[in-house]
Amino acid sequence: MAIECIHTVRELQARADAERAAGKRIALVPTMGALHAGHASLFKLARERADCVWVSIFVNPTQFDDPRDLAAYPRALASDLALCRDAGVDLGFAPDAAEMYPAGAQTIVEVGALAAPLCGASRPGHFRGVATVVTKLLCAAKPQVAVFGEKDYQQLAVIRQLVRDLLLDVEIVGAPTVREPDGLALSSRNRHLDPDARRQAVALVRALDAAEAAVAAGERVTERLLALVRAELAAAPRAETDYAELRDPTTLAPAPARLAGPVLLALAVFMRPPNGSEGKTVRLIDNRVLHPKQTQVSRSEP
Repeated sequence: MAIECIHTVRELQARADAERAAGKRIALVPTMGALHAGHASLFKLARERADCVWVSIFVNPTQFDDPRDLAAYPRALASDLALCRDAGVDLGFAPDAAEMYPAGAQTIVEVGALAAPLCGASRPGHFRGVATVVTKLLCAAKPQVAVFGEKDYQQLAVIRQLVRDLLLDVEIVGAPTVREPDGLALSSRNRHLDPDARRQAVALVRALDAAEAAVAAGERVTERLLALVRAELAAAPRAETDYAELRDPTTLAPAPARLAGPVLLALAVFMRPPNGSEGKTVRLIDNRVLHPKQTQVSRSEP
């Protein structure tokens, strides 16, 4: 039996009003489709927090800085809805671009400092598109809770900020990153990796592990930690580093020269095609919050 799928905002809003009137709690999981087991974990978490689990499937054009990337993004609505059905999702929302961005639309949502570094620096306008479409989806579905993956750490931070700033009555929940057996974070982009690029992509995991091990061993100097990370990434010839940075986990401000508390290690690489090849370049991201142990200072009794 196929899952129910709604295509218009007006119909979705009417359904939300009815469910709320019946005392039901709605959870929304916004996605761009190309669903995989990582998304299914979001659906499971949503089910734990709500009576109704709704999934939006919309490839948002305003968050792509490269038209070729937008054109190449996988679209497989039938198989996505089948995965939703098997995962126990109650409703799919699959609008087209004209439904989400009606003719003459002029309003955008833009978050400031949180959206500026990392992916914001390398993909200008990306988070403006994310913030705008997420705000629209929250207005359309009227959920009490919305679930996002922690793999997109900066995106989650931006969404939490916009919800606070715009006084939106919705709880934002972050779900842990789901990984493949070798540690690579699940991503719809992984399907574009050729076998050699897929093997080399594990350099991201090795870089995170190296930094975590160094911190556990007592390393606190930011530049030495980043040198370890860069060395691991450089060991993968086809991985071109976009950024490898240590940031405050809350504000995303640059980490101090010497760590004194938890720090976000954020990575992004371009997996390039082999030399002389016209294959696809695939951008991958990953992150981990590192937790230096606090040194106890002994004090003599007066």
